[in-house]
Amino acid sequence: MAPPYVKEDLPPYLDSTSEPPPLFDGTTRLYTYYPCPFAQRVWIARNYKGLQDEIKLVPINLRDRPAWYKEKVYPENKVPSLEHNNKIIGESLVLLKYLDDNFEGRKLLPNDPLKQQFAEELLAYTDTLNKIVYTSFKGDPAKEAGIAFDYLETALHKFEDGPFFLGQFSLADIAYAPFVERFQIFLQDAWKYDITAGRPKLATWIEEVNKIDAYKQTKCDPEELIQTYKQRFLGQ
Repeated sequence: MAPPYVKEDLPPYLDSTSEPPPLFDGTTRLYTYYPCPFAQRVWIARNYKGLQDEIKLVPINLRDRPAWYKEKVYPENKVPSLEHNNKIIGESLVLLKYLDDNFEGRKLLPNDPLKQQFAEELLAYTDTLNKIVYTSFKGDPAKEAGIAFDYLETALHKFEDGPFFLGQFSLADIAYAPFVERFQIFLQDAWKYDITAGRPKLATWIEEVNKIDAYKQTKCDPEELIQTYKQRFLGQ
């Protein structure tokens, strides 16, 4: 049985005026920024594994970062990063595996070697998909982004024992969900482009991911996203 999911009160951002938490005191901390899709991946994984009590969320305001974050925590000065066992680990895809290997809770990767191999292929494609879609925002997404969503549609045909990439929900779904979420919202709003049209598996996948409690609270604010992306990509 899945652990009961408890909706948590999200802590406020730390900014340039904030004191650091008591660093390296044995507390496990996930440094995050709520609208960031990379950080969202690790947030979903933490929730799905039922680690809300074990891993403390520490949101960093990326628009007004505290100097101590770069100096004392993560020299890369980005999120996500995880403070665990007196060290800092970064990079969202690395952290998905790290959480699965180092913490109790539901497994994010099945034992089936075929599924594990396919998971690696899917993880390796995430940067390609993001690059194709983000680049398409400067041109004609309906023509240029389709190849990326076709890849997902095809991938979802690989295993028929469930609606997710590996059949059951896994780190492969977590890796894609935050980005597909944003692409679906923005492409529909700015270009009236429906990424699920002609892609029934992708439509079902989005529907099923949206039922996952661990994911629900991490979702972005659609209006905020549209406004941010219009400014960033369309200069509006």
